[in-house]
Amino acid sequence: MLTRAIPSSSEPLPLVGLGTYRGFDVEPSSPAYKQLPAVLRALFEKGGTVIDSSPMYGRAEETTGELLSIHEPRSPAFLATKVWTRGREEGIAQMEQSFKLLQTDRIDLMQIHNLLDWQTHLPTLRKWKEEGRIRYIGITHYTASAYDEVEAVLKAEPLDFLQINYALDDRGVEKRILPLCRERGVAVICNRPFGGGNLLTRLKDKPLPRWAADVRVNSWPQMALKFLLSHSAVTCVIPGTGNPRYMADNAGAGFGPMLTGAQREQLIDIVG
Repeated sequence: MLTRAIPSSSEPLPLVGLGTYRGFDVEPSSPAYKQLPAVLRALFEKGGTVIDSSPMYGRAEETTGELLSIHEPRSPAFLATKVWTRGREEGIAQMEQSFKLLQTDRIDLMQIHNLLDWQTHLPTLRKWKEEGRIRYIGITHYTASAYDEVEAVLKAEPLDFLQINYALDDRGVEKRILPLCRERGVAVICNRPFGGGNLLTRLKDKPLPRWAADVRVNSWPQMALKFLLSHSAVTCVIPGTGNPRYMADNAGAGFGPMLTGAQREQLIDIVG
């Protein structure tokens, strides 16, 4: 899988990761849980490493920790999670719980989820980064109504990552947010890369463009992800799934040539 450098460190990060919202919020006794080891195998075998979770996602952190603890050989996961509460002590307690649930003594990326009480949590994140407990810090959001605040925080604070909504039918970040991240040296993780699911429903009966094979794309999910990855400011996409076949297909977007400007415009026209 292709990689892209994290601007603040130049560390290479594989282009396609895994989101755990819903898919990993399942009980060990459920049939869905039994599919998840194969999801992780599909991610790692394709060269992906990023696994993104949050206390907001129910049991997802705990499930991730359980599965990684038994993964052989040793998991190459780049673990990303979030703090999602108000108050300094509450934030510390929640993050300590994330370490416990993920069964790790170091988290690669800690993000302030939806900017909730970000001014309170950021000093803790900076301190823990200095101590080596977390490697990178960032902020997240998922809605255009928050872009003004996201932009203000990016301008005011040095950050390693922004996680933000971006999809073929949800391109608002292209105007100011993505250029600002490039200017500020902030890595970008794309959440909701399928536009919440409606995008793929609209595309599933349409033929792929004739040039799809030239960019090593054989499905609309791959094409939708490659559209995002073809933007130079994007570092990684994290489509969520609990299905091993979908994970393997999604990971395919991280291989082969990126799209040209003309190809990107053609996809925009197809979506309408």
